[in-house]
Amino acid sequence: MNNMLIRTCRHLSILLLCWLHGMVWAQSAAGPGPLAASGLTVIDSPYGLQALWVASDAVTKAVLLLLLLMSCGSWYVLLIKAWALRSMDAHCQAARENFWQAETVAKGMALLDARSPLRFIAASGIQAAEPQSGLLTHIPPGDWISMRLQRAVEAVQRDLQGGLAFLATVGSVSPFVGLFGTVWGIYHALTAIGMSGQASIDKVAGPVGEALIMTALGLAVAVPAVLAYNWLLNRNKVVMADVRAFANDLHAVVAGRPSQA
Repeated sequence: MNNMLIRTCRHLSILLLCWLHGMVWAQSAAGPGPLAASGLTVIDSPYGLQALWVASDAVTKAVLLLLLLMSCGSWYVLLIKAWALRSMDAHCQAARENFWQAETVAKGMALLDARSPLRFIAASGIQAAEPQSGLLTHIPPGDWISMRLQRAVEAVQRDLQGGLAFLATVGSVSPFVGLFGTVWGIYHALTAIGMSGQASIDKVAGPVGEALIMTALGLAVAVPAVLAYNWLLNRNKVVMADVRAFANDLHAVVAGRPSQA
C-alpha cells in the first residue's frame, strides 16, 4: 500500500509540473487574445514568476528549485504519515474488537493484520514470556516482559515519528532560503539599475518586486510544513496513547499468567 501511495504522489508531482509548464507556455504563445481583437489595449506584464524564472541567474533558479523540492517533500511526508495514522487507527480498532476476545495471546495475535504494529508488540510479549537462557536468566521474568514490551512500543513510536524532523526543518529553514533569494535578487536588481543610471520607480519596482516573490515563496513553503508538523505531532500523541494502553494491558496478561501467552 505504501508503494502504491508513493507512485501516486510521484505521478501527481509530474502532472503538476507538466501543468505549470503548459500554463507558462500557453501564456507565452497566446498572443494578443480577444481583447486586442476588440480594439482594447492589452499590456503584458513583464513581472511575475515567469519573468523571474526567465531573467534569473543560476543561483536564483537553484533557490526556486530548492523551495519546490522542499514543498513537494513536505506534502509527500504529510500524505504518507496521514495514511499511516489512518491505518494505525484501524489496527487499534481491530485489536479492541478481536484481540481481547481470544483465549490466548497467540490466538489473538493471529486475528490481527500482519502489518499491524500491535501484532509486533504481541509477538514481543509472547517471546518475552518464553523461558530465557544465558545472562537473561538473571533478569526477573516480570521485568524482562516489561522491558521487551517497552522496546516494542518505542520501535512503533520511532516509526510514527519518521519524517517529522524533515517537516520541522522545512518549516524553519524555507523562510531563510526565500530571504536569501530575495537578498540575492535585490542585489542584482540594484546593480543593474546602477549600471543603467536610471532610478525611477518604474525601473526599481519591477526587479525589487520580483525579488520579494522569493520571500513569499519561502513563507508559502514554510506555513504548510509547520501546520502539518503540529497536526501530525498531535495525532501521534493520540495514537501512541492507544498503543501504550494495549501494551500495558498485554503486560498484565502475560506477566500475570504466562501460560496464557
